[in-house]
Amino acid sequence: MNKKYILTKNTKEVFGKTLYQIEALVSFGSVVKGELGGFIEKEENLSQVSGYAWVSGDAWVSGNARVSGDAWVYGDAQVYGYAQVYGNARVSGDAQVYGNAQVYGELRLLAGHFFGIRNKKEEIKYQKIDDENELIYKGETKFGEKES
Repeated sequence: MNKKYILTKNTKEVFGKTLYQIEALVSFGSVVKGELGGFIEKEENLSQVSGYAWVSGDAWVSGNARVSGDAWVYGDAQVYGYAQVYGNARVSGDAQVYGNAQVYGELRLLAGHFFGIRNKKEEIKYQKIDDENELIYKGETKFGEKES
C-alpha cells in the first residue's frame, strides 16, 4: 500500500524532541489530500498504510507511542511514552495519554490524564455527565467534589 502522509519541514520542540507536522498524501476518511495534520516525532508514531488513523490540530505524538486503526488524536491532546491509541478511539482537548496506557475501542478521552498503570485493588468508577460523556475516577471523589 502507498503511504498516506509525509513529515513536513514544519516543526516544534516538545520535551527536547523535534516533532514534524504531517501532511496527507491521499484522501481517506474525512482527511483531504494536502491537509496538514498535527505533529509526530517519527513515522512509527502514526500508522501509514492501514485504517484512518490521524493526528490533527495542535495534537502531538512522540516517543514510542503509536496511533493506529481508525483512531484520532486531535485538539491539544498529547500521546507519548509507550502509549497506544487504536481502534475507533478518540483523544482530544487537553487530554494526555502516556506511559504504557492503551486507549482503544470506542473510548473518547476529552480531557485529563490517562496513565497506563493502576493498582489491581483500585476500583475505577464512571459517572455519567450527559448522554455522550462520562467521568472516569477512582475512590470516592465524584465530579464537582474535591478530594479530601
